[in-house]
Amino acid sequence: MFVRSLAIGVSAAALMVGGAQAADLIIPVTPEPIYTPAGFDWEGLYVGARVGGQFVGSNVYAGSTTSATYGVIGAAVGVNFIPVDPVLLGVEVTADYNWNHNATSSSEFFANLRVGAVVTDNALVYALGGVGYSTRHNATSEAVYQLGGGVEFAVNDVVTVRGEVVGQGDFSHTAGDAFFESAKATVGVFYHF
Repeated sequence: MFVRSLAIGVSAAALMVGGAQAADLIIPVTPEPIYTPAGFDWEGLYVGARVGGQFVGSNVYAGSTTSATYGVIGAAVGVNFIPVDPVLLGVEVTADYNWNHNATSSSEFFANLRVGAVVTDNALVYALGGVGYSTRHNATSEAVYQLGGGVEFAVNDVVTVRGEVVGQGDFSHTAGDAFFESAKATVGVFYHF
């Protein structure tokens, strides 16, 4: 009888141990993220299109007609970096086609540096400076520069809209030449990768 009681006790203990192990099964689950970034990610590559106007004053800007207004259509490609929050640094290349009612036209190409501040999660304010060249309809080219700034707002996770105003000048050394001989105002839509 002792052997029988011992066998029943060992069997019961073995069943209880097996049941306890079955209750401790590990089921893999996906953990909840600890941090989800808020707002728009301003860093990285972007591309966009823009339209606007160019206004030339009483000084000749890169061979253009004085006191004239031009329509502007163009594109921009650039990349942004945020070395320390909220400071943004960027490099941008722009190409614009300018025309007016007198059938004169020009093309402008600029390499720009941008320095800005992310003022809210979805808003950026920046200053811009660049050098480039302007080619007139008669195929003459002249070195030019621009300084200005703008604001940019995120519409969704990848699209922004931007307004920008720059003063422009050429590197000619004409007597009485103003530093800013032209002003350009543009509005654009940009896609961020």
